Amino acid sequence: MTKDIPEGDRIAKVLSRAGVASRREAERMIAEGRVRVNSKVIDSPALNITANDRVSVDGKLIAEPEPARLWLYHKPAGLVTSTSDEKGRQTVFDTFPEDMPRVMSVGRLDLTSEGLLLLTNDGELKRKLELPSTGWLRKYRVRIKGSVSEEKLDQLRKGITVEDLTYQPMQVTFDRQQGANAWLTIALREGKNREIRRAMEELGVIVNRLIRVSYGPFQLGSLKEGEVEEVKRRVLRDQLGWDADMQPTTEPRGKPTRTRKADPTESRAAGAGRGPAAKSGAPRAARPESATSEPKRFTASKSEPSRFSSSKFAPAKSGPIKTGPAKPASTRGAPAKTGPARPRSPATGPRPPRPAGKK
Repeated sequence: MTKDIPEGDRIAKVLSRAGVASRREAERMIAEGRVRVNSKVIDSPALNITANDRVSVDGKLIAEPEPARLWLYHKPAGLVTSTSDEKGRQTVFDTFPEDMPRVMSVGRLDLTSEGLLLLTNDGELKRKLELPSTGWLRKYRVRIKGSVSEEKLDQLRKGITVEDLTYQPMQVTFDRQQGANAWLTIALREGKNREIRRAMEELGVIVNRLIRVSYGPFQLGSLKEGEVEEVKRRVLRDQLGWDADMQPTTEPRGKPTRTRKADPTESRAAGAGRGPAAKSGAPRAARPESATSEPKRFTASKSEPSRFSSSKFAPAKSGPIKTGPAKPASTRGAPAKTGPARPRSPATGPRPPRPAGKK
């Protein structure tokens, strides 16, 4: 006996899609009694709702889910990546333009870290981009105090363990030494809390500047500190493999296939016995007609010059017949290559007898 699957979506997912909060934050808001469904306070996220249900948070009805959007933000150092801070420090959300809709950050950057931070209005998109299974590289420019040897950097490339916490292998490049500091480029596919700083401390060096320069296909580029730039919807669809309605496609898009144009010379050569004989000395045997016979591969059409320099594949030339000396006797019995037999020129006929008395 199959169990009936309830209609609709989980309440936490609905709140996430509406841009209220992430799923985890939505579950916390439900536990605090801040969410109502049809004017009734709920205390468990194990609830499915439909479009007919009325959902409110802190007494305000949630809006209809909007299409997923994504922004690039150049985070300056000294800002907290959270909606609020218990110490009263300024957050990144305090610096956004007034016309900016409610957004969530994709991952975090430390207080002293800077660079590219992705923002979205869609909780499902946030969750998708944060998962390591997405496989997107996160690349950083890292400045350390002092220097570090390649032998130590190999520990990061193989995967390092810090306080019983194992980090995945990183892509590390030593860029240059600049006075008392050195610059590195580090790329990783997961973003655990203070991962790069802790790993470098394990190697005995301190990170004094950390800049995220890319997140997957999205680059910091020339975006200035504090600026926000929205990703075009077409670009977002292409990078995520979504359809025109900003929904995940069931199958990845394949490459377009090209169909080979029919060659006009092939259609002329399809019938048996058509056309002149080949220029190979002996007449070409007629090819039997068959539905499974393969088309000719090296036939040049009138609209496209031949790709081969050999005269074997060049089209026949038209014009007056050229005359020349007679062929050796060994080849006189061979059949002609093309066309009727050439008329014998008077200059090539039998020589007249010599007059008497002359040698």
